[in-house]
Amino acid sequence: MRALISVYDKDGIDDFARGLAELGWELVASGGTAAHLESLGLAVERVESLTEFPEMLGGRVKTLHPRIHAGILARRDRDDDVATLEQHEIAPFDLVCINLYPFEQVAAQRGVTEAEAVEMIDVGGPSMLRGAAKNFAHCAPVCRPAQYAFLLDELRANGSLSAETRRELAAEAFATTAAYEAAIATWFADREPFPETVVLALDKVLDLSYGENPHQRAAYYSERGARTHLLARVEQLHGKELSFNNLNDLSGARMLAREFTLPACVIVKHANPCGAALGATLAEAYDRALASDPVSAYGGIVVVNREIDEALGEKLARQFVEVLFAPGYEQAALVALTQKQNVRILVDHERRRTIGDARHYKRVLGGLLVQDPDADIEEREGWEAVAGDVDERQWGDLVFAMRVCKHVSSNAIVLVKDLATVGIGAGQMSRVDAVRIAVEKAREHGHDLQGAVLASDAFFPFADGPQLALEAGVTAIVQPGGSRRDEEVVAAAAASGAAMVFTGRRHFRH
Repeated sequence: MRALISVYDKDGIDDFARGLAELGWELVASGGTAAHLESLGLAVERVESLTEFPEMLGGRVKTLHPRIHAGILARRDRDDDVATLEQHEIAPFDLVCINLYPFEQVAAQRGVTEAEAVEMIDVGGPSMLRGAAKNFAHCAPVCRPAQYAFLLDELRANGSLSAETRRELAAEAFATTAAYEAAIATWFADREPFPETVVLALDKVLDLSYGENPHQRAAYYSERGARTHLLARVEQLHGKELSFNNLNDLSGARMLAREFTLPACVIVKHANPCGAALGATLAEAYDRALASDPVSAYGGIVVVNREIDEALGEKLARQFVEVLFAPGYEQAALVALTQKQNVRILVDHERRRTIGDARHYKRVLGGLLVQDPDADIEEREGWEAVAGDVDERQWGDLVFAMRVCKHVSSNAIVLVKDLATVGIGAGQMSRVDAVRIAVEKAREHGHDLQGAVLASDAFFPFADGPQLALEAGVTAIVQPGGSRRDEEVVAAAAASGAAMVFTGRRHFRH
């Protein structure tokens, strides 16, 4: 049996190569890999002695040779292939162990030049890996250190690899080369916001217990090359496995929480915020977010942007929370929280505000819709007061309300008072119905709407929606404007003595 080994990442290769040698395998290796294995005392045939050609062009050419590729691609069950090998005195390979130049890691480094990135584009490695994967029935392709141990176990137990194992190795090899090429293509196309072809490579992060419903299988994948992702640098300290719905809700909650730098709490249920608030302390922010809609908050996702202390931990332990996400926990808080067996406690070790900066993809029948992420709220820049006067307290509430509104399913209406939501209407086909629901929610939970503000993710087509809010006590409204009936809508606000602000930018979220 004969193995060709050419790896950039030497992790685990010592034990794998030694294990193959102990099983009687001949080892062939290129350049640095050969030198590394020889330093371990292993007998290695160098690629240049096999091909009778030295490495060329600074190492760019070393394995691109018929004696290599014929040995990989030859079909042992075909007499003509076997005869060709004998005619040219080429010995076949039974296993190819390859991992590729770290193009993505190098290209992502700050200050790397184009020439430096291009040199990390592997040519020979993908060619050999694809060749072995094509000929998997006779030549096993190995592309990840994580495969080494179980392959050695199977070889020791059976003397060979099963057809099913070979097929799985081929699938992983083609996925590896496809992802590698996708990363390179994305890098070259980076200057074009929407290139002619978009190639996505996704890596599995987590198997999920089930999907949106129990009969659906599911897993979580991260996008290859993304600066960070939903669970990057996130550690689960306690609780059951994360589910599909947990992750979907957590994504929405994290996206909203990143809008704020002051102590903030966001509570999300079914991908929509049911409570969000700022406070002088984190405990105050939590109390106010929960008060927004305590019924909907039951079994929700709670995301905060400060460490959870003992007092807040004990308070949270009395509430049914599916997932709790924070940058830290006092030990005493964890003691209280872990009394609940099922609550999933996550700690965020990420300190960069990069979640959601990449393009957004939405699955549709047979394809994807691709768009830029929704822009950050402009902090009043370009906003225009078209009715009434807006005082500083109202400005603060209006900006806060629009930040929340941007993360609510359309049609979206958000009522806010003193930097806390008091009523939210989400996902309605009619904007006036969204207003009605937001007002009814606020009243249901005892909120006084006198002096509250309203944010709408898109313009009001008629004055009926604003009129409902104004009659309930709302004194300021922020919306994009742009309706043919803007004059009618503005007049309704002015007639009631309320202020109205146009932002000129809508924030649909479907």
